[in-house]
Order: sequence, then structure tokens, then C-alpha cells
Amino acid sequence: MEKVNPWWRGREGIEEDEDYIRWKESKIRWDPPLLEKIELKPFSLSFLFGPRQIGKTTLVKLLIKKLLQEADPKSIFYYRCDKLTDFKELDEKIGEYLRIKKVEGIGASYIFLDEVTFPKEWFRAVKYRIDVGDLKRDALFLAGSLSMFAKGEVETFPGRRGFGGDFVLHPVSFREFIKISNPPLHEKLVKIQGFSPKEIRERCGKLLPWLPELNEALASYLSCGGFPLSIKSLLEKGKVSQEAKDSYLSAFLYDLMKLKRNEAIAKRVLKAIIEKAPSSISLNSVAKEFEIRSHKTVFYYLDLFEKLFIAKNVYFIEPNKNIEVFSKERKVHLTDPFLYHVFSDWCSTRIPEEPVIIESVVASHLARKLRIGYWKNNFEIDIVLPEKLVGFEVKWRRKAEPKMRRVGKYRDIIYLTREEFNDDPVAVPASAFLGCLEV
Repeated sequence: MEKVNPWWRGREGIEEDEDYIRWKESKIRWDPPLLEKIELKPFSLSFLFGPRQIGKTTLVKLLIKKLLQEADPKSIFYYRCDKLTDFKELDEKIGEYLRIKKVEGIGASYIFLDEVTFPKEWFRAVKYRIDVGDLKRDALFLAGSLSMFAKGEVETFPGRRGFGGDFVLHPVSFREFIKISNPPLHEKLVKIQGFSPKEIRERCGKLLPWLPELNEALASYLSCGGFPLSIKSLLEKGKVSQEAKDSYLSAFLYDLMKLKRNEAIAKRVLKAIIEKAPSSISLNSVAKEFEIRSHKTVFYYLDLFEKLFIAKNVYFIEPNKNIEVFSKERKVHLTDPFLYHVFSDWCSTRIPEEPVIIESVVASHLARKLRIGYWKNNFEIDIVLPEKLVGFEVKWRRKAEPKMRRVGKYRDIIYLTREEFNDDPVAVPASAFLGCLEV
């Protein structure tokens, strides 16, 4: 127990933790913004989700470091569960700590269970301990792969969450990437508070002197995305390493195996997403063109990829009623530029052109904050925000030529360009907009 909880020997013991050492000694490192949003208050059962290779364990260790400023070191228990076989072994570890807690006279404690999805039926141990009252004064923080979300295992705790919440560790946003790669440029960035065209034009316009730097940063971001390994390899070596790609792909394939899903079908659906983007698709046409048995299978894998935070399904919005129409074709975006590189290689297909990935970045960033959709009839609005009644179109030509367009309740369409600004209709460079967007 003390080996994986070195702070029990004293607060400074966190400095001996291998995960913390790796973070501290890395030339490129950052504090995830999510760190400041997590509050642990007994009783609570909280979950940390996130794609594979996104840095969940590092976040947990930084959270422990923060708690050690005030909490009794022995009131903080961390255990990595990937070597445990089933819920019985997990229950033994929880029981072992509870005995230590009793001997030490500790009241409330913080219990961190990392990679909690590895033990078979892990939730049975946690549920039992909550039900018998063993954890009523504690804050539980469980981290694992998104497979526990995909399997619906989190839903097995109705009425047992207390003050707990669900936290998602997303890939690094473009704004945060600038903070990591170019701190002086980050200091120039302002924040978009709402989504009115006037505010977006004014705030993005302030960045005109730094537009070349923003576009250079965006070009780098389109190469590495927001995954720690890819960011570090790009900033340290000038390119994304094959090791970073292989590491993510291996973790993804492991999740497929654990979920007992067909690798060949997953590859075909991902290939369809990449080759059809940014066009809308029908489930039937994908099934037919990519030789998948049924449109229901396509539906299932698209839903699975969304639960694994790999893809985002974007539905048609009826502009007068302002509601999704699920029977119409949908758009599907991969959620990070890095994933386009990883899965294009794996599927033996070409990486989409730059404007396609730009649209995906904008869509996935906005989707972290708001409900999104799209609209298409005689013309297309790439992304619409139903709560804000505003739409976005990506125009990546050298001469964007924005046009005044209105449809239904949507009176404002904002154009995201390569370099151009315009007042009516509003057009701003995509790099400036994404730099001002805090998600």
C-alpha cells in the first residue's frame, strides 16, 4: 500500500511518485484546466472519463498533490486496479485501506481508484461498500477508460452519487495548445463570452496583429491535435512520432477487444467517416458502399465511437422548429485532428484536406460547450447552435466571399476563414475564433 501511496510517509512523498516524476521532469508539461473544476466533497462518487492516452492518471496525481496541501496524507488512498482480476480482489483492496483508516483514526478520506474498469464486475465492489455504509464519509474518485461509459456501468449507481459528478478530460483545445506552445501569444488571447456576431467580430479583430502566429499554431495543431504524446513529440522533435500514433491505436484496439467488438467492422466505419467527411451520410449508403451487413450495425458503431469520444454525430436541425431530425442524414466528425492521422493510416486511406479537418475541429470544440447540428437544403450551414440561433460556415479559400444568408429562426451565419475579416456578414479567421474559444 505504501509503495503506491508514498505520501503516507510524509507530504513530500508525492515527489517520489513515478507518474508525478514523469510529469515534473517532462520538458513539455501543463496543468489540465479540468484540475481547477474538480471539487471533492464527502459523500461523493465521481467518475473521470477520457479517451485513451489522454493523461487521466497524471490528472489524478496532480489532484492528489493539490489535496496534500491541506489533507492528512493518510486520508488520501490511491490504487491502480489494472492488476486485479475481479470485484472480489478490488473489494479486498478497499477493505485493506478501510482497516488502515480505522487504525489511524481517520474520518473523511479521498479514495482514488485508477483503471477501475480492469477488474471484472468492478462496480459490484464499489456498490456493496456504499450500500453497507463503509464509505459514507468519503469522496470516491474513479478513473477508467470510456468503456465503462460505453457499457453503461456508470448507470449502475442510481441514488449513490452524493455530491459526485462526471468529469471528462478532453484532448487539449486549440486555445490550451497555444498556452503550452507559445505562452506570449496566449497572453494576447481574449475570450468569447457569448456567440453574437458583433462580439465575435470585435474580439477576434483584436488579434489581427498576431494572425500569422495564430495560423502557424493552427497548422501545428492540425498535425498533432490535443493528445499529450503527440503534442510533446511535435514540440520536442518537430513532428509527431510514429510511437505516439502506435500507442494510441494499440489502446483503441484493446478497448475494442475488451468490449468484444469486431475490429474489421470498426475499421470500415472509421474509413467511411474519414472518406465521406465533411459530407452528410446515410446509414444505408455507408452499409452498402463499405460492405457492412446492416445499417443497424453502422448505427451501433457510430454510437459506440461517440461514447468512446472518438467521433461526434451531428444531426440535421429543422430551422423553424429548431429540433434535431434523426431520420435525415447525419454528419460525423472525428473529435481531434490527431485521430485523423492515426485512423487514416490504419484504414489505408488519405487524410482529409485541411478545410475538412478545420470544420471537424470547430464542431468538436463547440460540442464540448453546446448542442450542435447542421442544416442543408439549397445551401449548407456546416454547424448550427440551436441554443444560440447562430450558424458557422468554414470558408477556406483564399477569397472567402461570405454571403448574407438566413434560414428559419437562424438570422446570423458567421464565416470562419483562412485570413479574412468581414463585418456584414461577419467573417473571422478560424485560428482567431478557436483561439478565443475556451472549452
